[in-house]
Amino acid sequence: MDDYPWASLHLTQSRASFAQERIYLDEQIRFSSKKTTMNNMYVVSLLYRISSTNDHVSITRLHHAFQSVIIKHNILRTALYIDDTNGNIIQHCIGVKVVLVDDMKSYGMTIVNIHNNDHRHKNEIIEEILNQSDLFHLSKGHVTRCHILRHCYQSQDSISYEADDLLTENDYILISIHHAMFDGASTPIFIRDLSLAYQSNDSLSMDENTLNYIDYSVHENIMDISLSREFWHSQLERYNIECSLSLPVDRQRSSANQQRSGVASIAEINFDNEICTSFLNYASSHHLTLFQLGLTTFYIFLFKLTHGQTDLCISSINANRYRSELVNMIGMFVSTLPYRLEIDSNWSLIEMVKHVREKCLSILEHAHYPLQHILDDNRFNQSNVSFLEIIFDFISVPKDISYLSLNDANLERMSLEQSAEVSKFDFSLTFEYNPLLDNKRLSCRFVCSHDLFEKPTISKIAQRFQYMFQQLFQTQSSNIPVMNVSSSINKLSLILPEEAEEMELVVFHRLENIVNEGMIVRSLFYCFIKVVVS
Repeated sequence: MDDYPWASLHLTQSRASFAQERIYLDEQIRFSSKKTTMNNMYVVSLLYRISSTNDHVSITRLHHAFQSVIIKHNILRTALYIDDTNGNIIQHCIGVKVVLVDDMKSYGMTIVNIHNNDHRHKNEIIEEILNQSDLFHLSKGHVTRCHILRHCYQSQDSISYEADDLLTENDYILISIHHAMFDGASTPIFIRDLSLAYQSNDSLSMDENTLNYIDYSVHENIMDISLSREFWHSQLERYNIECSLSLPVDRQRSSANQQRSGVASIAEINFDNEICTSFLNYASSHHLTLFQLGLTTFYIFLFKLTHGQTDLCISSINANRYRSELVNMIGMFVSTLPYRLEIDSNWSLIEMVKHVREKCLSILEHAHYPLQHILDDNRFNQSNVSFLEIIFDFISVPKDISYLSLNDANLERMSLEQSAEVSKFDFSLTFEYNPLLDNKRLSCRFVCSHDLFEKPTISKIAQRFQYMFQQLFQTQSSNIPVMNVSSSINKLSLILPEEAEEMELVVFHRLENIVNEGMIVRSLFYCFIKVVVS
């Protein structure tokens, strides 16, 4: 990695970063047809609720604070578009004066009055907002939006209500930012500056010599990446790009039509505290990150789910903030990278985690190498690269984003409902660890494309994963069979206990409606197919 310090180049226009290019093109190509039912596939949403009767937030002051953050971080007022002369994707920072004189909706807030206290009604409004076709306008730099969801009670006079500047208990603030400008690691920076701007009721301090995202985009294009090119070539050498993992899909996607609807089939698992503690202890005692241990379980699950496929190549997410100058910068840095592991079915869990840890550490050194280069170097066509459709991620929730402090008011961060989620990939598993919670500290969710998977199929897959996870990390006090640490991963079972009982019942007992051996064979065959295919 180049060790010279990166400095501000004082630019307002340059070629987009590799991460921006990837998102921009993906949105334009895979999610631009009539089949796509979701208007905004790449949106980062932050939802906060005023949870106390004693807390109040000034709308006017919040608007000024929101505007101050956009002015300070020029990536939040950056346009993306294709240059007609050379076909490059360009980023252009919109001037501060334009932001200040533009209408409130473009670079600020929209107030939505809610006349119904029903929880479902609020969720429907949020879903409608996130699916608005004009939520963003990339070519104009309208990439950051804030919606205030304010309850309107019948006892209030409508005129006085419209003049009321205060948000109160159970009012919501929904912040939406286009993913091409913002990633998960940007959230604490955004929340911190919004809080500071609200508290001071003044502009945030700015330094003209501060490195901005647009500077990063230029620097990453001139880095020496020859060693990383060799590394990624070796990682995918002799990989059969045409051999996709045999997942239990309900429908096949036509090879001629790669368009996506964006509709998701989702299943969530909340692990109890006992399993969570066991998982954390295993990671600590074996010197693993939570990401590495979670990824190990996903590899094992795919090995079992695909009936023994051993050349497993998936994609995963890397924060990609590989220099100190990038740590406190808002922007889209995340890289999507292939993680290929050729496993031995006789490996034990201990052997698996050893290989996964080595894989992760080797990739970390070369995580800045753009996915576009990896595909081009190996002559892969993105439209038929199956490993880009199977995604793993592990999110450790930072303590400083669970609440938004606006002076004396503490707003609680809320989760979006499943109905508001979209599926950008065919098959993804995301773990989430939140140390602040008393229960459900560790959870995971499968978010898969409804184009391929029905909801019951994903629910069954999630049940199998949870059962396998319990075999790995459950304590001896449980009824679940615990895997011996030295046993082969091949001995793990995805057959659920109730399915095993059903099979046993068919084999060893004559059911009332079974009158001959032929029916026993047919029933046994039905149970076997049900277990394997579901």
